[in-house]
Amino acid sequence: MEKELCIVHANCQGEPLLERLTACPEFHARYECLLYTNYVHEPVPDYALNNCSLFLYQHLGDKWGELASDALLANLPQSTRSLCIPNMFFKGYWPTWSNEPGFDYRCVLLDELIETALPVEEVILLYMHTDVSTRFDLLSLVTETIATERERETHTPIKYLDVITKNYRETQLFHTVNHPGSLLMNHVATGILEALGFTPPAPSVFDALPEPFAEFDQPINPKVAEFFGWDFVETDRLYTIYGRKMNFARWVSSYVFARRAGISDFIGFLQGDYIEI
Repeated sequence: MEKELCIVHANCQGEPLLERLTACPEFHARYECLLYTNYVHEPVPDYALNNCSLFLYQHLGDKWGELASDALLANLPQSTRSLCIPNMFFKGYWPTWSNEPGFDYRCVLLDELIETALPVEEVILLYMHTDVSTRFDLLSLVTETIATERERETHTPIKYLDVITKNYRETQLFHTVNHPGSLLMNHVATGILEALGFTPPAPSVFDALPEPFAEFDQPINPKVAEFFGWDFVETDRLYTIYGRKMNFARWVSSYVFARRAGISDFIGFLQGDYIEI
């Protein structure tokens, strides 16, 4: 029997989500899936839309033009079933993170220090010893990211914010601001399967899948962890950084060195052999 076409229009969360959806025998037997990555503006061909039976999408507003959710939905056959799925994001572990362009995984405080005339070594030492709770209202910043996520959650019937608010203090739920770990990905996949009328596989099936986004952990400032009392962040904790093990101090050194050297591709820098500094 020929499978029906399922289109998944999502960001980097789409790939681990599909791994989990296709772990459900009923879903896998029914659908052939195509993943189109939204944040790189990958076009969704007309032939795919015309033949789509199930459309799973993360909400995109009108500023996305022809890739906006409403625009794509309007081009689907009337018989197509659609479901808006979560697009999870959480700044809570990285309250000083900034989305300013030009450098990946920016930090407001670190950027501020780098812009001074201080030598590299002093910038690193000053940042490492700064009590960020005296410079930023950390609790308000966490409250703000939760409020933002609550608004984003309104677009999807798959609710996940309660999982974040109930668990983020005891368990690290995200590898980076937009890379959720297995607990959240499993929860969302279960919710999607149930919404579609499928029986989710046993938790052990999901647990056997690889940890999503395990190749990169965005290091957490130990001073932030100390303020909130997070036991999963130790001063000398080693993070996985594109195949390398690195503590927070090494991460900071790499960041400062790259910025001062005028290197904009921080990810490429972290992956390169010349990172030994």
